[in-house]
Amino acid sequence: MFPRLALPILLISVAIAQNATPAKSNESFRFEDATARSGTDFIHSFGAEKLGSLLESTGGGCVWFDYNNDGLPDLYVVSGKSLGEGIHPYPLKKQPDIAPHNHLYKNNGDGTFTDVTERAGVAANIFGMAAIAADYDNDGFVDLFVTSYGQAILYHNNGNGTFTDVSKKAAINVDGWSISSTWLDFDKDGCVDLFVGRYVKFDPKYRAYYPADNYPGPLDYAPTTNRLYHNNCNGTFTDVTDASGIGAYKGRTMGVSAADFDNDGWPDIYVSNDKTENFLFHNKHDGTFEEIAGDLGVAYGQNGEMTSSMGPTFADVEGDGLLDLWVTDSKYDRLMRNRGKQGFEDISASSGISATTGQYVSWGSGIYDFDNDGWLDILVFHGGLVHMVPQEQSLYRGLGDGKFDDVSREAGPVLDVKTVSRGACFADYDNDGKVDAYVVNLGARGTLLHNVSENKNHWITIALRGTKSNRDGIGARAELTVNGKKQIAERVAGSGYLSQDDGRLHFGLGTATSIDKITIRWPSGREQVVDNPALDRVITVEEPK
Repeated sequence: MFPRLALPILLISVAIAQNATPAKSNESFRFEDATARSGTDFIHSFGAEKLGSLLESTGGGCVWFDYNNDGLPDLYVVSGKSLGEGIHPYPLKKQPDIAPHNHLYKNNGDGTFTDVTERAGVAANIFGMAAIAADYDNDGFVDLFVTSYGQAILYHNNGNGTFTDVSKKAAINVDGWSISSTWLDFDKDGCVDLFVGRYVKFDPKYRAYYPADNYPGPLDYAPTTNRLYHNNCNGTFTDVTDASGIGAYKGRTMGVSAADFDNDGWPDIYVSNDKTENFLFHNKHDGTFEEIAGDLGVAYGQNGEMTSSMGPTFADVEGDGLLDLWVTDSKYDRLMRNRGKQGFEDISASSGISATTGQYVSWGSGIYDFDNDGWLDILVFHGGLVHMVPQEQSLYRGLGDGKFDDVSREAGPVLDVKTVSRGACFADYDNDGKVDAYVVNLGARGTLLHNVSENKNHWITIALRGTKSNRDGIGARAELTVNGKKQIAERVAGSGYLSQDDGRLHFGLGTATSIDKITIRWPSGREQVVDNPALDRVITVEEPK
C-alpha cells in the first residue's frame, strides 16, 4: 500500500535556521506509463470519424480532487460525445455500445483506481470540455464544476460518494460554449466565487472555409464574453459579469488562472485567448476589475502579435517572491518574468525554452519540482492543432535564475510516445513525494504518468484548511525558507488547459534535512508560521480560528 500521510499542524511560532540549501540534483528524471496498471481505462471521444470542426479539435481536460476525504487525490476526466447528424461533416458510422461520457476514478491507495462514475452520478450527458473542483459551500466536501458546449454543470458533493446537479438551484446558468474556468475568492468573504471562460459563438452548421484548413478556425466565429459568479455564501450565486467590469471584454478564451500576481493580497485573473489579445483582470478590491494585460506586457506575443494561447500557469520560477507567468501556445510557449511594478518581461528565448517549443503545438502543462532539487521544472504535452498529428512531449529541468535545460529525451519512453494531447492535470497521487501527471489525448486513451525519478532529495507537501478563509484555502500563499533560499506557492483552483491540479502545495527541498520556517498568508489576512515541520510527508495546516 502507498502511504497515506497527513500530519495536522496548528502552530504559530518562530522557526530556527537549519542546514543545507536545496541543491541541484545530478540524478535523471524518470516517468513511466502507469495507465494499464492503474485501471484508469479512459478513452476520450470527440464524437466523429475524424476531426470536422473546431469543437471536436478542442479536446477535454481533467481534475485531481479528494472527493471522499481519504487523503488521496481522485481523478475526474472529461469527454466529448456524438452530437448527431448535421452537427459535423464526419459522424460516426456506428455508434458505440456505451455512449462516451465523463469518468470519476477513486484512488485506492495502492496505485490503482476504481471507476465510480455511475455510483457518483457524474457521467454528464454533455459534450464536455473542462473540470475544476472546490468546496464552494464550505461543508467539508469538495464539489465539482464541469463545462461543455451548450451548458455547464455544478455538482454538489453529498458527502456519501454521490453528487447532485445543483446548477439551477445555485443559479449557475451558463449558455454557449464554456471552457477553462477557475475558482477564486475575489472579495475575500470566505466563499469561493466562479469565473467561467467561454470560447466562441460556435455555429455547427457553418461550412465556409478553405479545404486546406479542413474546417473553420476560431476567427471564423465571433468572440464572446466570460462569466463571473459571486458566491452568496448560502449555496447560491449571483451573476456579476457586467457589474465587475469583466463583461465589457470579448475574447476567445482557451485557458484561465487566478492568482495574486502583484502581491497586494487580492486575486487577479489571467485569460489566455485564441487569436485574440490576452486579458489580465486586476482586482480593484471593490468587486470590480480593470483589464491591464497590454500595460504589463502579457497581452500579445514577443513581436506584438495575437497568438493562439492555450493554458496559463502562475509560478515563482526564480524564487524572488513574485509569480511569473507561463503560457502554452500553438507556436512558441512563453515564459514571462514578473518584474513587479515594471510589468512582465518575456524571457522565453533566454530561458532556453523557445528553441524547442516552436516545432510543437503545446496544450496542457505543469510547473512543479519533479525531481525535488529545489528548482521548478516544466512538463508540456503536445499534439496537432487542425489535423491529428501526434507529437512527443517536453520536459524542461529548472536550473534556477529563469534558466531551463531540455531533458525530454532522457526522462523515460513515455515522453517519447507521440500523442495528440490536450488537457493535463498534476498530482502526487500515491503520496510518495513525486508529482505525477495525467493527460487527456484527443479521441484516444488517456495516459497516467507515474514519476519514478530516483534521488535522495527531500520534499514537503502542504494541504491547507481554511476557517475564516474559504475551507480549501484558495488564494492562500505558502512561503518556505531553507537556509535563506525562498520558495513560494499559491493555492489556485484552475490553471493550464481545461484542467486543475491537486490543491496541495508541493515543495522540493534538495538535500536539505530541515526547514527554516513555513509562513502561510491566508486570504483573510492572517499570517501563520509553522515551526520545524517534519519532511518527506504531507502535512495539513489549518488556519487559526
